[in-house]
Amino acid sequence: MPQIQLAVFDMAGTTIHDENSVAKAFQRALNLHGYPKVTLQEANEKMGYSKPQAIRDLLLIHEPDSDKITDSLIEEIHSAFVQGMLDFYANDPSIRAVADAEEVFEALQNMGIKVALDTGFSRDITDIILKRVGWADGRLVNASAASDEVPMGRPFPHMIQKIMAELGVTDPKSVIKIGDTEVDVNEGHNAGCLMSIGITSGVFSEEELIPHRPTHLAKNLKEVLQIVEAYELQTKS
Repeated sequence: MPQIQLAVFDMAGTTIHDENSVAKAFQRALNLHGYPKVTLQEANEKMGYSKPQAIRDLLLIHEPDSDKITDSLIEEIHSAFVQGMLDFYANDPSIRAVADAEEVFEALQNMGIKVALDTGFSRDITDIILKRVGWADGRLVNASAASDEVPMGRPFPHMIQKIMAELGVTDPKSVIKIGDTEVDVNEGHNAGCLMSIGITSGVFSEEELIPHRPTHLAKNLKEVLQIVEAYELQTKS
């Protein structure tokens, strides 16, 4: 049984407090660009995906003329979403780490496990969030990957693979993935991770995550730490 070397966490909804602000901004950007029937539920279902891909998926539902679904339209909507998120994460007083996130990160590092973040956000939004919560100095978070830095975002494994290469981790069976959406769980599976843990306190409920076969379910980050501690104890016995 390999020891865990790396834990890759999602950001919004998993380690960063989110009051559905991401989905609301995503819905608003589409609504303002001529797609008023895009619902908040549809926006929520696309959380975790790279945002340009999510925009394309929703346009395929709401735009009957496929010729209008151009790269330039997707970029225009995405730019509006990014600007809204940049303003939000730079100024909104609600931005904070999820309870116990820093304690869990520190406990993992004390066990010799590197901590990383990946996200469906682009790098510009990611960096603002990291600065706002004080994680940009590399003390608690060893690496991060944004969806615009890889060929394809979640559920494809490229962000996990990028982080592994950066941190010198070669065996995906020494990596665990933690997130609150179906694409987080499937990203972990597609990367061949030892564990793909679903967090049920975010966008997706336990019932919605179970069909995607998470290796574990956790109500919060403290439970993730307990899962890791139990596994590490087992490997040593």
